[in-house]
Amino acid sequence: MPDAPLTNSPDSLADVERVVPGELRTEEMLLNMGPQHPSTHGVLRLVLRTDGELVLEAVPHIGYLHRCAEKIGESVASFQFIPITDRLDYLAAMINNQGFSLAVEKLAGLEVPERARYIRVIMAELNRIASHLVSFGTYGLDMGAFTPFLYGFREREYILDLFEAACGARLTYSFITPGGVTQDLPDGFLDNLARFLDYFEPKIDEYNDLLSFNYIFIKRTAGVGVISPEDAIAYGLTGPCLRGSGVKWDLRRCMPYELYDRFDFEIPVGVAGGTDRIPREVVAGDSWSRYFVRMQEMKQSVRILRQCVQQLPAGEFRNKPKGILKLPPKEVYLEVEGARGQLGFLVVGDGKAVPRRVKIRGPSFCNLAITKHVCRQVLLADIAAILGSIDVVMGEVDR
Repeated sequence: MPDAPLTNSPDSLADVERVVPGELRTEEMLLNMGPQHPSTHGVLRLVLRTDGELVLEAVPHIGYLHRCAEKIGESVASFQFIPITDRLDYLAAMINNQGFSLAVEKLAGLEVPERARYIRVIMAELNRIASHLVSFGTYGLDMGAFTPFLYGFREREYILDLFEAACGARLTYSFITPGGVTQDLPDGFLDNLARFLDYFEPKIDEYNDLLSFNYIFIKRTAGVGVISPEDAIAYGLTGPCLRGSGVKWDLRRCMPYELYDRFDFEIPVGVAGGTDRIPREVVAGDSWSRYFVRMQEMKQSVRILRQCVQQLPAGEFRNKPKGILKLPPKEVYLEVEGARGQLGFLVVGDGKAVPRRVKIRGPSFCNLAITKHVCRQVLLADIAAILGSIDVVMGEVDR
């Protein structure tokens, strides 16, 4: 008579012990996740040390997209470096343009017209929404939900249409430059923007019903990859990764630049579950919290954009310097709140048009540093959940 199939009951485990005396031993294995794996969101390679389904250690290997951006910045005039900044966080290129332009303006003492500053804020917040929509869609895809990806990219197309109307480009813009912006807003832009905001704001609640409060999605992300506020600060996390751990820090509010001190908006942070529709399984600092902070930030960006539409003054859109802008022999470091955290530019001048030194602080690079710490003693399927919640862009990591 054939043996009965084994089950997970205690009696069956005892049968196994009698057949195979002694301890059951497993062997560790090294697995390469990437650099072409879809859940690595680019050319990131993770070397995983696994014991069955358990990941004991995850070590990121970077550099597959390194293009010497900082060295290029030391070889061209400041306005010529703007197209290179587009290629850092290529999902939020407007904010890259803005950060470098602000650093150059601070170094050179270049004034920017008020209308240009409002236009910059409009473009930066639109790009923040577009970036978070990609994060929302691809994170749902990582967790096995295909529909959010379609919805997120559908709404993102409306924003790209606005960008195309303003500057002719849909991904890499070179629109914000030292002194202002390359051109004024086209006729009808503000009306189209207002219509988009009216259409888009209710969609965020639809996204939450579709994915954020989905039972399976919560089980995959809540309580997974918890980062304490102390660890978040110690590892230099910024942006939604820091705020997801409950730390209320946003440069737009805490250290205002451009005109952000004129706008009324809130700073979303991660909180423990059980209140305000937050699932009870949620722990502040987990993967769900980092994801949900981005969903809430889109609503705050809509608030800022509505205020911009109401307050936008007439006037010049650019203060164009006479001749090639020369940088005085001193240095500045300036940070802006990018879609993924604090994006910083160090620019050192020596009296010439070409900077002597350019250094970039990429928030994705710093946020990725916690991977080895947080991806310990987790399941293999949790790696995609944790990495997707960090939301790295490899162009910003490798530069």
